[in-house]
Amino acid sequence: MSLVATIAVAAEEGHHIVNELPFPAPVFGVIAFAVFTALALVTFSFRDVANRHAEKAEAYAREHGAAQHH
Repeated sequence: MSLVATIAVAAEEGHHIVNELPFPAPVFGVIAFAVFTALALVTFSFRDVANRHAEKAEAYAREHGAAQHH
């Protein structure tokens, strides 16, 4: 059967196909909130990484003749 014929037969029979969610809809929001919160915490934990090794950055700048940033 072709796709069009399958759709036509399904429409004639009048059966409605219902796809139920595995859990209630608000749980999807809770999961998304938890994932984004975890990602925010990971991002926040790296907020000051560039300043942790200022001595190395200055030494590299001196070695390679780059201007120092303050």
